[in-house]
Amino acid sequence: MAGLIKREDIDEVRARTDIREVVEQYVTLKPAGIGSYKGLCPFHDERSPSFHVRPQMGTYHCFGCDESGDVIAFLMEMDHTPFTETVERLAARIGYELHYEQGGAPNREEVGRRQRLLDAHKVAAEFFQRNLYTRQAAAAQKFLGERGFDQEAARTYGVGYAPQGWSHLLQHLRNHGFTDQELKLTGMFSEGNRGLYDRFRGRLIWPIRAVAGEVIGFGARKLYDDDQGPKYLNTPETQLYKKSQVLYGIDLAKRPIAKSKQVVVVEGYTDVMACHLAGVTTAVATCGTAFGAEHIKIVRRFLSDDSAGGEVVFTFDGDAAGQKAALRAFQEDQRFVAQTYVAVEPNGMDPCDLRLARGDVAVRDLVDTRTPLFEFALRATIKEYDVNSLEGRLRAMRACAPIVAQIRDPSLRPAYARELSGWLGIETDEVMRAVAAASASAQRSAPGPDGARSGQRVQEPARLAGPSQDGRLRQGDGAPGSGDDEEQGPRPVELPDPREPVSRMEREALEVVLQVPDLVPTTYWGHFESAGMTYRVHQVMHDAVVTARAEIGEQLQGGRVWLEAVRNHLPEQLHGYLAQLSVTPLPAATEQQMRNYAVGVLTSLVEMHINREKSDKLAHLNRLNAQREPDLYQQLNRELLELELQRRSLMGV
Repeated sequence: MAGLIKREDIDEVRARTDIREVVEQYVTLKPAGIGSYKGLCPFHDERSPSFHVRPQMGTYHCFGCDESGDVIAFLMEMDHTPFTETVERLAARIGYELHYEQGGAPNREEVGRRQRLLDAHKVAAEFFQRNLYTRQAAAAQKFLGERGFDQEAARTYGVGYAPQGWSHLLQHLRNHGFTDQELKLTGMFSEGNRGLYDRFRGRLIWPIRAVAGEVIGFGARKLYDDDQGPKYLNTPETQLYKKSQVLYGIDLAKRPIAKSKQVVVVEGYTDVMACHLAGVTTAVATCGTAFGAEHIKIVRRFLSDDSAGGEVVFTFDGDAAGQKAALRAFQEDQRFVAQTYVAVEPNGMDPCDLRLARGDVAVRDLVDTRTPLFEFALRATIKEYDVNSLEGRLRAMRACAPIVAQIRDPSLRPAYARELSGWLGIETDEVMRAVAAASASAQRSAPGPDGARSGQRVQEPARLAGPSQDGRLRQGDGAPGSGDDEEQGPRPVELPDPREPVSRMEREALEVVLQVPDLVPTTYWGHFESAGMTYRVHQVMHDAVVTARAEIGEQLQGGRVWLEAVRNHLPEQLHGYLAQLSVTPLPAATEQQMRNYAVGVLTSLVEMHINREKSDKLAHLNRLNAQREPDLYQQLNRELLELELQRRSLMGV
């Protein structure tokens, strides 16, 4: 058993080590007065820096979480290493020889497991790099050359080659004195019936380094068609390598990130190389996993993500998978004080392909023309809906409202609401109401003490569900006679919120034509039939009314026969809603008042329909490029004029 390190040696290592240099491998520090530096605490999440380092005192202290200590305590906490191993690492760093009590210095196998693993990775990285320049590595050399990387670039990033075969690296590390038990812990080897064999074979190799620059794992790219493994193969989880806590390129990018207050998150190793060589030296990449909370902690410390802000720019492929990844990143946005952006190349090229096709300037321009992540999330969400229809536009608004509601800066929400209003052709006030409702819903849905969410609604199959925000029929609704309905009975219908202005107006129009159809002038029946409805439930009701009137003719009377005719064209799930509309009191006492009320309601409905059509076409105009599509641009302007003339005629202007 190894002896204890002598106390005087521990004191000497502590005194000779510059705590600021050690801490800056993990945290960006700024001057904070004479002899003091501060940064974001690495031990807890915070938005304003409260972590202070005093090099002359050799100590650190966080005023936020009360963590404090010396350089040994700091490294033990950051790297999860025992006391003796931590002191040995620091001694090796400054070249100081330690002395031990009770048995002398430990032998080679007892030095510290972590340091032995680091040593093995260092030797392996050198082995891979040397093999890149052999004849056997022609495929690897070709791969790099075709992607615009020369020998200098390969050396800068430590790129190497794992030769084909089962034990080249194994034998090399054994020859350097590493035992099989140690090698099992590195993640560089697999184990079969005959023992250990190389995990990486016939592949291009990237060393993955920790913040301080030590190699802690490898990423390997397939080169040969007969390789049955995945395209990319990484080191598995080990004592050193935790993929959720690793960013490829962070060792090279940390200082540029701290200087520029910007980090660019890309998707692959070659993208990091391409960005750095093109001048975007703040690029990093995750290693086989999505960008998550642990990565954010790393980035924030180097950004000095405090009230001074900063930028996080995500680059993703332009395909569906890339958009999905960007929206996942959006979900993590709240963890940043820095502004978050997305940079997506229109043709779907990643930074490596873009550099090959258009050069270094194009890569820099990609980052310079970044889009705020909120805007990207909104546009990506809108694409999921048919914005050429009234209903699709409203659904897009409701889907986008929670995104706007999540914007941290309250002063930005109205601006994004106005943008959304223009894109969708919906009144800004209506968008703001949807945003407010989404914000309130999110607060109600926060987990309560019993684990339930206060906003959850329990559905009871035997009756209509309560009002919802979008009023959509659920899947299977409107299809009477389906097998599921016969076995389980009618499914509940989500009804529009009667407090919502558009819903209220459509509901009032339905109440009129159902209760007093004989008081509706013939011309206004025409207006009603052409107007249509925004909400799906109301459109189904509207269509049933129009069909029933066509069957009965213009001489219809209100009452049981009329309602029965309408009911015959409705799915069973809406029979209860029909009954509700048919008995709602109308605000009129005499027949003339009732006639005037009916005309007024239907006039408002048609005017709203015309205004919505105008908004739709105006939104279409806003999305158009007049120079690229002049004919369509002129056509939409003519249609807008025709709609305005219809509106004036209706209003008697």
